[in-house]
Amino acid sequence: MAMMGGPRMGPMPPGIDKSITRQKVRRGTVRRIAPYALRYRWSLAVVMLVTAVSATITAVSPLLLKMIIDDGIARDNRHVVVGLALIITSLALVDAMAIFTQTWYSGRVGQGIVFDLRRKVFEHVQRQPLAFFTRTQTGSLVSRLNTDVVGAQQAITTLLSQTVATILTLVLVLAMMFYLSWQITLAALAMIPFFLLPAKLVGKRLQRLTREGMNLNADMGSMMNERFNVAGATLAKLYGRPDEEADRFASKAGRVRDIAVMSAVFGRMLFIITTLITGVTTALVYGLGGLLTIDGTLKIGTLVAMVTLLLRLYGPLNQLTNMHVNVMIALVSFDRVFEVLDLKPLIDERPEARPLPRTDGTAPDIEFDQVSFRYPSAGEVSLASLESIALRAPERADTTMVLDGVSFQAPAGKLTALVGPSGAGKTTITNLVPRLYDPTTGTVRVGGHDIRDLTLRSLHDTVGIVTQDAHLFHDTIRTNLLYARPDADEKDLVEACEAARIWETVSSLPDGLDTVVGDRGHRLSGGEKQRIALARLLLKSPPIVVLDEATAHLDSESEAAIQRALKTALSGRTSLVIAHRLSTILEADQILVLENGQIRERGTHDELLTAEGLYSDLYRTQFAPQPLNGTPTATRS
Repeated sequence: MAMMGGPRMGPMPPGIDKSITRQKVRRGTVRRIAPYALRYRWSLAVVMLVTAVSATITAVSPLLLKMIIDDGIARDNRHVVVGLALIITSLALVDAMAIFTQTWYSGRVGQGIVFDLRRKVFEHVQRQPLAFFTRTQTGSLVSRLNTDVVGAQQAITTLLSQTVATILTLVLVLAMMFYLSWQITLAALAMIPFFLLPAKLVGKRLQRLTREGMNLNADMGSMMNERFNVAGATLAKLYGRPDEEADRFASKAGRVRDIAVMSAVFGRMLFIITTLITGVTTALVYGLGGLLTIDGTLKIGTLVAMVTLLLRLYGPLNQLTNMHVNVMIALVSFDRVFEVLDLKPLIDERPEARPLPRTDGTAPDIEFDQVSFRYPSAGEVSLASLESIALRAPERADTTMVLDGVSFQAPAGKLTALVGPSGAGKTTITNLVPRLYDPTTGTVRVGGHDIRDLTLRSLHDTVGIVTQDAHLFHDTIRTNLLYARPDADEKDLVEACEAARIWETVSSLPDGLDTVVGDRGHRLSGGEKQRIALARLLLKSPPIVVLDEATAHLDSESEAAIQRALKTALSGRTSLVIAHRLSTILEADQILVLENGQIRERGTHDELLTAEGLYSDLYRTQFAPQPLNGTPTATRS
């Protein structure tokens, strides 16, 4: 039993909390699995029926074998031998059909459960706040929908096809054995504890190894995800050290290998033990049965039938031991899936939430009323097992306020610009408008309505955003544009591209709108990608537009063209624009100057320059003294 502790697996990855891998399955996991299985009750009923037929055939066949030997061969009765042989053949065909039907329907149930779980997890993850994705390791999250769900499905499919068959076979085989020889049956039953004890001990060890293996696989997968996308590959080539990168990956892969080896060893050890006990018990039955046959207590056919039944008894017993292990592994998989489903979204709709009322041709205004905000802690939005580094000690809550008592109104149909040094809170304000976060205190209103009282769908339909690093899916230009408005026709797509000054480029491509943009749009230049994102915004045509330095990647000529396009496109819409280049917001209706999470100044460009405050300093930093012709010379800060 000293082996049960297993050899040392080496140190855990730096920063990984060992409690994650040693976490026990939570109570109630089994009860939560039942509703998913009961959705397929009729398929389960078919599985039960054909399994019962197969189990009955398994138990009855040795009895027919006994009759062939004792009543046919021993008495030279050819008719009995041929007749019983035909019956056994027919039963074998029926059994084959039953096993096929069992496999088909249990597979449907298992894959159905996978579908249900994947869909539910995917929908639930989409409802998580933005903070969840800023902390979560992508590979670990994807692992929950792949490795864990498939692991649960495989165990469930195995259990469905084995549980009923095993129990019925055990009952029927034992009944037949007692009928033929109660002495040999009692001797065989005395060996059963030697089957169950190793299963219990090995099962616990395998459960812990399974959870640890899942975490290590997710960690290794995350490294591959980060290094194999375009941005990660570029960073690795420019700053990475190939030998060290390879060693780091080898370290992760080595831990996965070690866990897999240990799992295989423990699983095989269970098989070896049960095979050994089966061999010893078979020898015992042959010895005891042989003596009883010599004494005349048993017939030859009965002894052969008893040995056959014994093998069919220990077959289900072996399955029971494996089922115990499979159940424990399945519980780990289900527990890890339910762990994600139990993570309550920080941003959720109220039960009485209502859509934002539509107004004909009038954009709603935006109001911030004494809004303060701090970013949520890990415990509020994430799981330790989903983060790249789980802290050994609880993370201290960050009480720093990113926004502190911010109040302003962005008038309907007007352009409000946000300026200020890095970290002042500009992006945080734009994230609060579409409710990617909720304010810690205070209220954000759109059209006079607290956004927490509105449905998320109506709010997101109202607000359109283009960020500094616009994201494009690894798909065609057409698909990326239609993501904003699926019902748009070809004419709409062309007009949006023309307005964003990108149609000339798109039309010159061999595949036009059907050109694949690559991972995150990296087949396009920064300016082209940004203009595709602007075309997507124009196609959506939302009443409220948020631009986070949307022209940052454009050259001067393209920027001027986009500014003209935006001036037309934003006409009549409420616009909130973050501007680092102050030349892009000279005509803003209102400029808010932020510093340290507070609004320090507000007014138009001319008013703020006259005030000789922070805005004036920022403006002078970006522009050199006026030359003789009166045109400012831009200098990038």
